[in-house]
Amino acid sequence: MEKIVTAVSGVLTDYVLVVTLLCAAIFFTVITRGVQFRMVGEMCRLLVKSGKRSSDGCRVHSHGSVSSFQAFAISIASRVGTGNLAGVATAIAIGGPGAVFWMWVIALLGASSSFVESTLAQLFKVKGEGAFRGGPAYYIQKGLGKRWWAVTFAVLITITFGFAFNTVQSNTIASAFDECFSFPREWMALILSLLTLVIVFGGIKSISRFSEVVVPVMAIAYIVLALVIVAMNIGRIPEILLMIVENAFGVGQAAGGAVGMGMIMGIKRGLFSNEAGEGSTPNAAAVATVSHPVKQGLIQALGVYTDTLVICTATAFIILCSGMFLEGHDGIVLTQKAIDAELGGGHQYGSIFVSLAILFFAFTSIIANYYYGETNIRFIRDNNLLIGIYRLLVGVVVYLGAVMSLDLVWGFADITMALMTLCNLVAIVMLGKYAVVLLKDYVRQKKDGKDPEYHSSTIPSIASETECWH
Repeated sequence: MEKIVTAVSGVLTDYVLVVTLLCAAIFFTVITRGVQFRMVGEMCRLLVKSGKRSSDGCRVHSHGSVSSFQAFAISIASRVGTGNLAGVATAIAIGGPGAVFWMWVIALLGASSSFVESTLAQLFKVKGEGAFRGGPAYYIQKGLGKRWWAVTFAVLITITFGFAFNTVQSNTIASAFDECFSFPREWMALILSLLTLVIVFGGIKSISRFSEVVVPVMAIAYIVLALVIVAMNIGRIPEILLMIVENAFGVGQAAGGAVGMGMIMGIKRGLFSNEAGEGSTPNAAAVATVSHPVKQGLIQALGVYTDTLVICTATAFIILCSGMFLEGHDGIVLTQKAIDAELGGGHQYGSIFVSLAILFFAFTSIIANYYYGETNIRFIRDNNLLIGIYRLLVGVVVYLGAVMSLDLVWGFADITMALMTLCNLVAIVMLGKYAVVLLKDYVRQKKDGKDPEYHSSTIPSIASETECWH
């Protein structure tokens, strides 16, 4: 099975996905005039000050509203996890240091894709029980009028996030604890499965509260550790940066594959981590209560930078400073050994910290991944029995992922991720014109000194489909 999965994954992700993803990112960067670069200041301002709708419209009751920061935290919970610690390590082990450069490239360009898809999710969102709901399935059906396409995406994202990605997350946690504490995988699988079931039966509000507390704390702690290690190697930073750039273009290959492999691994693992254009983030972006769709588009674009340019880069620097990527290690074990090597003294303090960090990072990803699946199941059929079955299946899959092989779980995740991303990218290319109109409307109101508000009458042709903005 591993051989079959690896072969299919290689063709689908190494060629079709990488090319399509880059082309779409460049296209969105052009039509938005580089929104991800020229509005960074506005992104940061909006994150601090959550927007609130001042008009009635399709508002939920105050007890059910989710702030911009909470929506940001949910999406970061899904982004920050295995991809940042294990995915980066795998990319460097296989593609060499140059893979880091291509991670940066796909983050800088892909932030525009994230802006477009998240803005569209806000535009076409609907009122749910206790909070808004939305995402690619909703904007495909409402914006393109293609129910079959929308259902196809909903099925793909449920399989990808609810099942495939969650096997990767639980597998990484189990591997980390096995390496550091020799903790039996079966016991870790059981613990993760039970904890997942307890939280997912609590609903979106419990997910947002859990995420907004745990994720920032662990992310800051991990970044602080990375900064300490970088400071210890400050004299080597120019050398590390030069190594990354040279290897990206085939000069002085230190380890891993050639230029093409570095590009492929950097883009694949970058996408797994930051999810730009993948179609997952819009599900979290849609739940926020804001006065203009562009606000969530900008905030989620900032999430791409936070994930890749900050956290993934921190992991890359730790690994490259240690030189452990030359020792044949892979995945989360490489990150653990790199931190241990840098802290020195023969202790396993680094492995212990990474084990705890990946526990929180990957576990919050499991919870956020589950939510993406629930949202899309409710889109297909809003039935509580189906949701109950889905929750139980997620618990089972989390258990299985922890005891499966690394190559198998990554292979499945790559295949389902590629299919889902391609489905979403075609849709947002066709609907991108609406995001451009919204961006112009937002910028115009800002120039007039207003706190931008959107009303469905701004785009009359789809007014009937944007029910939450009347």
